Amino acid sequence: MPAPVLSEIRVAADPDSWAAAGWAVDAGSTIVGGVSIEFVAGESGIVDWALTDVKAARIDGLPTRLGASPDSGSSVHTNGATAIDHVVVLTPRLERTVEALERSGIELRRIREGDTGLGSFRQAFFRAGRPIVEVVESVELDDSAPARFWGITFTTTDIDAAAELLGDKLGSVKPAVQPGRRIATVRKEAGLGLPVALISRKA
Repeated sequence: MPAPVLSEIRVAADPDSWAAAGWAVDAGSTIVGGVSIEFVAGESGIVDWALTDVKAARIDGLPTRLGASPDSGSSVHTNGATAIDHVVVLTPRLERTVEALERSGIELRRIREGDTGLGSFRQAFFRAGRPIVEVVESVELDDSAPARFWGITFTTTDIDAAAELLGDKLGSVKPAVQPGRRIATVRKEAGLGLPVALISRKA
């Protein structure tokens, strides 16, 4: 059976705010690296995701839909975004979420424990097509709580140009955990509805 591939994410957010931050939005959606992002009404954050070749309606609590094959194209974004580098998921129990994702056919690449720039965390990394799914164990969540979506990091062709475009909507550009890459977080005041970061391409 083919491995599931991320094809769509639905986000409860104002599309105009995303457009103002440099994403090309048309009819309430945008495409980044073949993944469609659809903006919907509701409380802020990721509402659900669509994966190809998956049957579960929820994966350890993550709302999941069966997706069509990813779009082969991408919108042209003035902030230089070309792909989803990774989608971040929080869980109170890393092993439980890892097992649920593996049962759904999503391939575990590695487990890491160490500093992330925001503290020391246990993390698991999966591939869902081109994007990485980064699962982070959070001690702040109740042990019985389901996993939940947290944020998205996008690859950009020129992070310095993106910083100039976004101005005070973007935090300072700093070295990423990944060697040779640089990252910056879009500030909450930009109104994107969830934590979003931009990261430079792999060297």
